[in-house]
Amino acid sequence: MSLCGEAAGEQGLVIQGTNNVFSVETESGPVVRCSIKGKILRQSSGFYNPLAPGDCVEFSRIPGSEDEGVILSLAPRKNRFTRWNEKGNAPQILAANLDAVAVVTSADAPPFRPRFVDRVLVQAGIENIPPLVVVNKCDLPVDPDVYARVSDWQRIGYTVFFVSASTGEGLDALRAALAGKRSAFIGQSGVGKSSLLNALCGSAVNRTAAISCKYRRGVHTTTRGALFHAASGGFQGDLIDTPGIRHFRVYGISSADLIYYFPEMEKLAGRCLYGMSCTHGSEPGCKIQEAVYSGVIAEDRLESWSRIAGEL
Repeated sequence: MSLCGEAAGEQGLVIQGTNNVFSVETESGPVVRCSIKGKILRQSSGFYNPLAPGDCVEFSRIPGSEDEGVILSLAPRKNRFTRWNEKGNAPQILAANLDAVAVVTSADAPPFRPRFVDRVLVQAGIENIPPLVVVNKCDLPVDPDVYARVSDWQRIGYTVFFVSASTGEGLDALRAALAGKRSAFIGQSGVGKSSLLNALCGSAVNRTAAISCKYRRGVHTTTRGALFHAASGGFQGDLIDTPGIRHFRVYGISSADLIYYFPEMEKLAGRCLYGMSCTHGSEPGCKIQEAVYSGVIAEDRLESWSRIAGEL
């Protein structure tokens, strides 16, 4: 099966990279270490990074070398999963050509962060990539508030998995959902993305680290994205690990359009007394606030909307 389809030159799949040097997997198997010709790809102008795991590229080998090359062009992407990189003040592509996005959170250690999940769900909607919510470390005590928030995601149509990378609980169902797909794992540092990939792949493909006891945060074991081909126990799929993200900023829409990426709020868009200019705060005739009071919209989800809208 072709990695990237057909094209004129030698083709490859970007599996990882940093500082404009990328590991490119070829049809024959060996990985070629490639730089970018001219350091700029037209399709990636304006982005924090020119390429990401999952990208398909055309490259040529350096004469006399089998494992070094130069990237000539980027094939058209089916999609890309992006966030706004505050440090670089530019959009950052985390993964490309995806079939699913798995947003990973933890039941505890580090604490459950539902608003981070909400942001990733919005971004997946913007990119039109099916999302999955994965609650890891369910072998730890789970607070009732976690179940309440998860139930709300399920109520509005999102698929949620409770799993434990350490005990294997719930992994069979997750494998079934990811089988035959290319999926990116997105989450804050320490939630166990790398441990989950290890468990799904059946081998220690990633280095893992314990949670920082002082701050109850992860220690950013994964420092760059990487794509792995999983083939274990009948499970096959491409899994992309991404660096832990402490704050996920949504990219690619205006604040006015944000409501369309909250499924439970979308049907009420424009129906407030002040129409689309309503901030859904203290205005009279706000249909969103009425839905919160009646329990149709969770108050915490409205808070997520408000915070993201403020940033946008």
